[in-house]
Amino acid sequence: MTPAPSAVVVDGLPAHGRHAGRIARIDWATLKHSPGWLWRRLHHKRWQYVGLGNNEVFIGVAIVDLGWTATAFAYLFDRGERRLRADWHQDGLPGLQARVSDEPLAGAHAWFRGPAARLSLQHQPDDSLELQVDTRALRLHARLELADMAPPLLAIGPIAGGLAHATQKTTALPVQGWAEAGGRRFLLDGAFAAVDASNGLLARNTAWRWASAHGPGVGFNLQQGYFGDQENLLWLDGHPIALGTARFEFDAAQPLQPWRVHTDDGLLDLTFTPEGLRQDSRNLGFAASHYVQPVGTFSGWVRADTAAARRDVQALLGVTEDHRSRW
Repeated sequence: MTPAPSAVVVDGLPAHGRHAGRIARIDWATLKHSPGWLWRRLHHKRWQYVGLGNNEVFIGVAIVDLGWTATAFAYLFDRGERRLRADWHQDGLPGLQARVSDEPLAGAHAWFRGPAARLSLQHQPDDSLELQVDTRALRLHARLELADMAPPLLAIGPIAGGLAHATQKTTALPVQGWAEAGGRRFLLDGAFAAVDASNGLLARNTAWRWASAHGPGVGFNLQQGYFGDQENLLWLDGHPIALGTARFEFDAAQPLQPWRVHTDDGLLDLTFTPEGLRQDSRNLGFAASHYVQPVGTFSGWVRADTAAARRDVQALLGVTEDHRSRW
């Protein structure tokens, strides 16, 4: 993998490829043959997603700017009771009620403000991310440490039906903090988090399947769909390793049944066992979405290359996702 470039656009074209390292800013302003302002406004999508968990909980938080609207969600899944203690979402107006900055990690600032809701993800001077959620369903304060993290993924490339997309994704980040939901307080010290900061000029119809799990020594990100193989990556002992095409074998009508996730290069083969899920489906006619995100554990094996010994993976906490949007 090559080091991250200084910009996502080089000589008017996306700096296509999978790169290791941080980028300061994702800015598409210098793309050649860029459509007009209205098209860009309707097709420019930005989001910050954080997934974090430990033996007790898994928490997912997202702030999304879709150009013509904005949305946010936050949920807490109680692993002991195998149920959602909190499942909150709300829509708003971009710029007025929500904003996602073009800085993915250093300098990142995403926020959402709505009735009885305050969410933010803010980079701090000590090179951490401060995540705060204050809603009726969930309150959370967490610090995600970036300083000693493994090299994050930066994937950049063209998009069919759109123009270009870039995503900056981390593997396991140490967490300190707490969360409150359903009358119970959870300490998050010792949890691990992963950040997905994405920014692109996307097609109106976009679909993907996704898998993400991260812990000490082992983490991965897999996607099948709109971005091809661009963001398929394995981290082993802090070293990023590009993966081939990801395959997802599951029953979409029964997402709580086991999933098989593997790559065609022979470097990863895992079984995902769901413990529960968050889902949301909406159809407004001009816009629609179907979203299922099971929470559970991955077991199986990974390896650094085809000549390396297989490394066992047991009960690695993470998520899968089946997502279709008309946006």
